Amino acid sequence: MIVTFISQCEKKATIRTRQVLDAFAQRIGDNTWQTIITQDGLNAVKSLLKKSATKNTSVSCHWVRGRSHVELIWIVGARNKFNDQGFVPVNSTSKNLSKNHWENDWEYLPLIKALVAISALLHDWGKASVLFQNKLRKKEKRRESDPVRHEWVSCEILNALISRSSEKSNDESWLNVLIEGNWNETDLKKEIKDLSLKKGMLSELPPLAQLVAWLIVSHHRLPIKDDRSYKDKFMDNMLSNILKIIDREWGYSTQSNKDNIPKCFEFKEGLLSQSDQWMKSLQKWAGRLLKEKRLAEQALQNGAWRVILHHARLALMLGDHYYSSCEKDLHWKNKLNLIANTDIQGQPKQYLDEHLVHVSQNALTVAQSLSRLESDMQYAYDIQALKKTSQVGFEWQDRAVKSITQFSSDNSGSKERGWFIVNMASTGKGKTIANAKIMQSLSHEGNAVRYILALGLRTLTLQTGDAYRKDLGLDRNELAVLIGSKAYQELHEQKTKQSQDTPTYYGSESNEDLLDDQLEFDDSFTPDFMNVLFPANKAQRNKAFLYTPVLVCTIDHIMAATETTRGGKYILPCLRLLSSDLVIDEVDDFDQKDLIAIARLVHLVGMLGRKVMISSATIPPDLAKGLFNAYQSGWKLYCAFKNITLTKISTMWVDEFGSSIQLQEVNENQTYNKNHDDFIKKRCTQLLYQPVKHAPEYVSCSSIVNESSDSLEKKYSDCIKNQIEKFHQYHHTIDKITGKRVSFGVVRIANVQTCIRIARYLMNAEWSKDV
Repeated sequence: MIVTFISQCEKKATIRTRQVLDAFAQRIGDNTWQTIITQDGLNAVKSLLKKSATKNTSVSCHWVRGRSHVELIWIVGARNKFNDQGFVPVNSTSKNLSKNHWENDWEYLPLIKALVAISALLHDWGKASVLFQNKLRKKEKRRESDPVRHEWVSCEILNALISRSSEKSNDESWLNVLIEGNWNETDLKKEIKDLSLKKGMLSELPPLAQLVAWLIVSHHRLPIKDDRSYKDKFMDNMLSNILKIIDREWGYSTQSNKDNIPKCFEFKEGLLSQSDQWMKSLQKWAGRLLKEKRLAEQALQNGAWRVILHHARLALMLGDHYYSSCEKDLHWKNKLNLIANTDIQGQPKQYLDEHLVHVSQNALTVAQSLSRLESDMQYAYDIQALKKTSQVGFEWQDRAVKSITQFSSDNSGSKERGWFIVNMASTGKGKTIANAKIMQSLSHEGNAVRYILALGLRTLTLQTGDAYRKDLGLDRNELAVLIGSKAYQELHEQKTKQSQDTPTYYGSESNEDLLDDQLEFDDSFTPDFMNVLFPANKAQRNKAFLYTPVLVCTIDHIMAATETTRGGKYILPCLRLLSSDLVIDEVDDFDQKDLIAIARLVHLVGMLGRKVMISSATIPPDLAKGLFNAYQSGWKLYCAFKNITLTKISTMWVDEFGSSIQLQEVNENQTYNKNHDDFIKKRCTQLLYQPVKHAPEYVSCSSIVNESSDSLEKKYSDCIKNQIEKFHQYHHTIDKITGKRVSFGVVRIANVQTCIRIARYLMNAEWSKDV
């Protein structure tokens, strides 16, 4: 093929681009190249350009297809240097904006930043206790649990500070104490001892203090109680009512080492009031938080507080994770001997006030970057396979895309709404490619993709990754494949163990890897604002997980966003969901416990303002309706957070026979249920006219239900063996040479251990003479 390259690079990117293109093509102008090249050679050029790309890179490639036709193939780097056809503008205008575009609809960002800053400055306040300092300074490091965890102690100190203020129920009172910096440590220590045994402490705090206390108490783990009976009878939208039932027994104390409880509330080396930098930061951000009181009251009324706390906790934990993995600040001016953690040799690493101030700074930077993570991430453009007309038998894919295009033109702003899509095309009809085409048509410009494809099986994940590379032409810069090393059931079982205290040697539970499993990707350019999220030694894989346009993974990795109750494994999935839509393939393959977790995940996706598609040929009506209900409740919170008045959700049903798109009012479940039932009726009617490819036969096992556990499995295995022989008689083929009857079949069993036992039984079973 004959191709033309046009470079609009700036600064040093111009030199690097010329070095690559000069090696493959002839320069026919200062910034233009042309050559005859194969597809493999063109792929190599694109890959080399991406590896050396920076924010100043911008290169387009055009295919000269004839005397009168030139087609844009791809653009590497900044796309704003070209139009949709790859042409360079002859003139441009500029407009001075008072705010960056990514901040325009984040009204609550100042409140998030103020909450993050104050919470970060106080999150490890409890580490100043005698018990924690003695533990860090011990020469012999032993695995031992704190009788009361330091995050709960930090909340107790905050509670005591508020109790010492003039008006306990008023946020202005305790914030002014921090602003003026006139609190007395001696009085505060006495107040802590007096209040340390009081229950219901969190719910008695004033509103802003409740928000701060939640962030402090949950910055390592969510409150969890071994007795889960409260979940059946409690569901409340008021933060104060939620905090009313949480106390020290929710995972913040242990039965062991009870004699040392008083040491958790002794502070012989002070409470950091002698640290000038820490006090200065507290004064600054207490003032900022006080200014955002009106916003906080508004959020507590409309429900947006849930989204605010989600983002704030994410920023706080990521900031803590970042600085905990850094070395100590050699320039820190210290007046105290309180330490926050130790290094791997057990030596003191970071001072406590140093740690708190730096975590606050890093967490603020993360909070500022959240809006950019939502809007400035990479999309995959110029996917030729998605531009082509579908092959015969798969025309329904293009019809679905046309229906979205028509709906968008008839309903302005529809692509900014929530979308809940049900794809029920039959097996073998090309749902995987159709999902990609649909998600591309739902992008803002209708010509790019960015989404997560979540699957249940590791083998299916690998196969889908290979299919995307082969059929869609996505390279390793555009597609990342993440394979889970454990089934989701192990994640579910892990939840029962997470309430147990697993202490660390080094005093920092935040210094952990955020991504454990293997990620297949190619390292390439990522924007500068992502550098503040991760330390350099851990950045490569984490950035690829977030920045790569299409992520194919086992669903357990994304479920970590809602199922992780302890540690930071939820951070990367949550950050990814800020900027990615979600497609769940074969959603009906999961059991009931998994579906509860999937519903939580779908709720989170709605709360973050992203689109959801569930895809399978056999989706039960209750499953689709239940997941939509979870999605719409999340979308309602997102609308409150973004002050969106057009809260309607675009609902879509699609299969090989047609598609239907409806605008759905939030909380009108009956309307959605009727629309879904109407779609299913039409689908069933159409399927009646299709040739029968699979005829089921139901085998009754009622006679063995009452068998003892020892004989039940043998009887069940006998049923399977007898049915295999029966199907063999019906569906065999006679070999022309030997005259033997040959048939092939599969016995599908979900549980691995059961599958092994039945396989062994069938191998050793006595079969009929003609089998």
